[in-house]
Amino acid sequence: MESEVPGMPNPFEAVWNMLKIGVDSADEPTAPLNIIEAGDCWKYMTMVENFLRYEETGMNTSTDDEIREMLNDVIKVCESQAERLSKFMKQEGIPLPDVTSAKPVSNPNEIPLGVKLTDDEIANGIAFKMVLCAQHCAKGQADAIRYDIGMLWLEFFSEWVTFGATLKALMRKRGWLKVPPYYYTPGSPQEK
Repeated sequence: MESEVPGMPNPFEAVWNMLKIGVDSADEPTAPLNIIEAGDCWKYMTMVENFLRYEETGMNTSTDDEIREMLNDVIKVCESQAERLSKFMKQEGIPLPDVTSAKPVSNPNEIPLGVKLTDDEIANGIAFKMVLCAQHCAKGQADAIRYDIGMLWLEFFSEWVTFGATLKALMRKRGWLKVPPYYYTPGSPQEK
C-alpha cells in the first residue's frame, strides 16, 4: 500500500519503525523524562481522576441498565489507566496530583430531579470527556521522546478509540448523538 503523500512512509512502515526503535533501544540506558513528558502525565492523571468523579455521579443518578453498563465499562478504562499511569509516575519520581475523593454510592431514585443528570446528559458528558482524553493522549504521544511513555500514550489512545465505538453506537441507538448542522456549499441545491 503506497502512501498518498509523496516521501511519507505508509502506516505499516511507521508502526514497524516505532517497534524497531523500541527493540533497538532496549539495551540503552533510559534517559530521564523531559519536563513536557512529566507535565503531560500529571495533567492526564488529573483529567482521568476528574473523569472518574463524573462517572460516579452518573452511576448515582441513572437507573438505565445500558447507561449503567456503559458507565461500568468507562470506569474500568479510567481506573486501569490511572493505575498504570500512577505506577509509571511513581517510578519516574513525578508527584501525583491532589485529586478529589471518590463519590459515595447513593440511590438514584432519591436524587431530586433538578439535580439529577439525564441519561442523555450523562452519555454526552462521557463522550465529551472521552474526546478530551483521546486528544491529550495524542498530544502526549506526539510530545514523547522516550519510547516507553510514547507506547503508554498509544495504549491509552487505542482504549479510548475502542470504547468510543461502543459509546457512539449506544448514543446513535438512543438518538442522543449531537450532529452539527449540515454544510451545503454556496449555490448547491438543498434538500428540504
